[in-house]
Amino acid sequence: TGGYVAHPDEDITEAISQQVEIALAEANAIIILVDAKTGPTDDDAQMGKMVRESGKPFLLVVNKVDSEKDESDASRFYGLGLGDLEVVSAISGRKSGDLLDEVIKLLPTGEEDTKEIDVPRIAVVGRPNVGKSTLVNRLSGQERVVVSAIPGTTRDAIDLPMKREGREFLLIDTAGLRRRARVKEQVEYYSSIRTNASLERCDTAIVLVDGEEGCTLQDVKILSHAVDLGKGAVLAINKWDLLQKDHMTSTQYSRDLVGRFPSVRDYPITFISALSGQRTWRVMDLALKVYDRRMTRISTGELNRFLEELNATSPPPTRKGRVAKMYYCVQPKAEPPTVLFFTSRPQDVPDHYRRFLERQLRERYDFEGTPVRIVFKQK
Repeated sequence: TGGYVAHPDEDITEAISQQVEIALAEANAIIILVDAKTGPTDDDAQMGKMVRESGKPFLLVVNKVDSEKDESDASRFYGLGLGDLEVVSAISGRKSGDLLDEVIKLLPTGEEDTKEIDVPRIAVVGRPNVGKSTLVNRLSGQERVVVSAIPGTTRDAIDLPMKREGREFLLIDTAGLRRRARVKEQVEYYSSIRTNASLERCDTAIVLVDGEEGCTLQDVKILSHAVDLGKGAVLAINKWDLLQKDHMTSTQYSRDLVGRFPSVRDYPITFISALSGQRTWRVMDLALKVYDRRMTRISTGELNRFLEELNATSPPPTRKGRVAKMYYCVQPKAEPPTVLFFTSRPQDVPDHYRRFLERQLRERYDFEGTPVRIVFKQK
């Protein structure tokens, strides 16, 4: 969590304190981390009181104890009345192994099913400060993720089990994705690494765009990154309620957006206000629909009827006097849908015909929002 302050005087500090309280309710075990250099504070005492009242097992850990001679400073924290304490130096790793052993002792015992639950995984991604945490909080109904105008206040990915009209899914909130060249602070760099990891394990990405700033090349690159990983994607234009629309309708906005960035045309675009709640559940419904499309399997018989029609009306073009005959096709896998075409000359199928096949598959089988992989194999 962020740092707890008992009596916050800034919005961001208050939000972090609320987040801490929620985290306490969800935790199996708690580490109260205090600063040997600063010594005991009123906030430490208040934090200790909250942890004791939670009834959860906990450890009092004194950080910045870089050597044995510093351990005398740590003894001051016995005055908090929180029992025994552990000492560590986070920066050097001193005694961190001993701490890990003690933490493990606090965790629930017995056979635990460590496999991840098999439900749709929806990640909310985007550039820093486009409203991701506001959207997550709106959908979850609680201030689980700190919301602030300061970019980078969501440091880690946070998983939230949720249910929509009886359907369970996992909502993943992440730190903002930014181009590596702009990641100057180490903490921001590792936030981006965690975001990429979240993107890799999700099924569908909601790519959130700041409607006031407009869709940028970086937004499109984030969407393209999700697609390259084989993930479904929805483009959500946030802060739509703040725009001076004049004659600009959502239809016109979408048309202009596709005109500037043709690669987004295969992915649904929706318009929301995370702050007011306007159409926020629509974006989740779209994400779940895209999840279903990404799981689609088409029978071999149906696919070959499709191929037979294409061979009759739009066969592969001649290339260097040769024609790559298409014999039959199958779908070896979903997630995302992948269609394998058996052909006489895979090397002679031009790229534009590959794109044509993808377009025809999308139109026939409603693959909006999911990547479609086309593979050619020699027969």
